[in-house]
Amino acid sequence: MTSLRLGTRRSMLAMTQSGHVADALRAAGHEVELVEIVTEGDTNRASLASMGGTGVFATALRDALLAGEIDLAVHSLKDLPTAPAPGLAIAAIPARVDPRDALCARDGLTLGELGEGSVVGTGSPRRRAQLAALGLGLQFRDIRGNLGTRLAMVGPGEEQLDAIVLASAGLTRAGLLEHVTEHLEPIQMLPAPGQGALAVECREDDEEVLAALRPIDHADTRAAVTAERAVLAELEAGCAAPVGALAEIVEDVDGPVISLRAVVAATDGSGDLRRSVTGPVVEAEDLGRRLARILVADGATDLADLQATHPTTASEQVT
Repeated sequence: MTSLRLGTRRSMLAMTQSGHVADALRAAGHEVELVEIVTEGDTNRASLASMGGTGVFATALRDALLAGEIDLAVHSLKDLPTAPAPGLAIAAIPARVDPRDALCARDGLTLGELGEGSVVGTGSPRRRAQLAALGLGLQFRDIRGNLGTRLAMVGPGEEQLDAIVLASAGLTRAGLLEHVTEHLEPIQMLPAPGQGALAVECREDDEEVLAALRPIDHADTRAAVTAERAVLAELEAGCAAPVGALAEIVEDVDGPVISLRAVVAATDGSGDLRRSVTGPVVEAEDLGRRLARILVADGATDLADLQATHPTTASEQVT
């Protein structure tokens, strides 16, 4: 048995996610204490893009790890920069929850039922670009805040929104699926790389914690998100880049393979570029980088100024 200090952000969703990891570790016989950490992303109300990407949610947790104040930290994987953090290791990626995006609209409306001019709230360039590319005549408003704050923005009235788009996984973990009026399928909107997955990070030389975390790592989820994040890393894209990717482990005649799809979309919705590849599970990272190179060769940089974004940051806020 190991006594573990688990660092977590204070938000309801972060506490819930960390609670799932803590419960899994307690079930394995470990003692777990939750330690609340305040991050810049929790206190600064500026747009995430202006702050340099969603690494702002991870930095304080990582600093606490390196200082020895906590033994492990739980992140939404899409909040983590794709570049490795010196001295730290992603020791476990538990089984992923639904990676899709979800529409939460007034009056139970679906995306196709929202009329032209309907106002959709989202702080994600990726979501906005892909929705705009559908040609539905939607308008968009940049929003921030926790799940409850954003859900309360939907409703009748001039100041209210007709709909918002959130991650299905966050709503699932928070027990708020009753607000979902439609799950958006990947053919409409590819999720952020790593969406729906958690990352449990610890010091790379802490053998005791590494051993405690190893049993909750999910091999298929790790392979899938490795491929997705490799797309983002190879593109050198970040928080302001409308990039989506989704990898799935599927059965082929010779056994399981990774099926990987990715999209780069114009921020004004004037077009998008979608490509896909399939390859061995053990080549997850190479597969993601190969797909990114295909996207670039086929004109991705003409659609979006990828190099002008913040390199190696994840793609958007926690939900």
